[in-house]
Order: sequence, then structure tokens, then C-alpha cells
Amino acid sequence: EMLVISEVLLRHHELKSFAELVTLIQKLAREGETFLQLDVRPPFDDTPQNWEDRLESEFTSAMATPGKP
Repeated sequence: EMLVISEVLLRHHELKSFAELVTLIQKLAREGETFLQLDVRPPFDDTPQNWEDRLESEFTSAMATPGKP
């Protein structure tokens, strides 16, 4: 299934930072999401310049360790 950043942001209004988004992306990857679409820049103050690389890296790393909390 495709994990789309804009949909994640719409469904999770509780997210207050890029760091919280990273944690959620890792969790979703471990739960079985297999594709990540980076369609919008996360609107957080702490979103880094290289946000696409960071999210892709965290997603891929988390997919490699399924089942971990």
C-alpha cells in the first residue's frame, strides 16, 4: 500500500513536529506500508532542508525492522 505524506498529515492533526512525523512514518513502515510518496513538504518549523531524504531513509530503515515498536 502507498503511504502518502499529504494523507498522513490530514489524518494525524495531532502531529506537532517533523520529529513526530518521523516517528509515525517509522511505525507505519513497520506495520506493513511498502511505498512512500513525498507529495508535500511537512509544514513544521523543524522540517529540515533535506526532509525528503530524511523521510525516505527513516521509512526504508523501519521497513527493514518490521515488528519493532
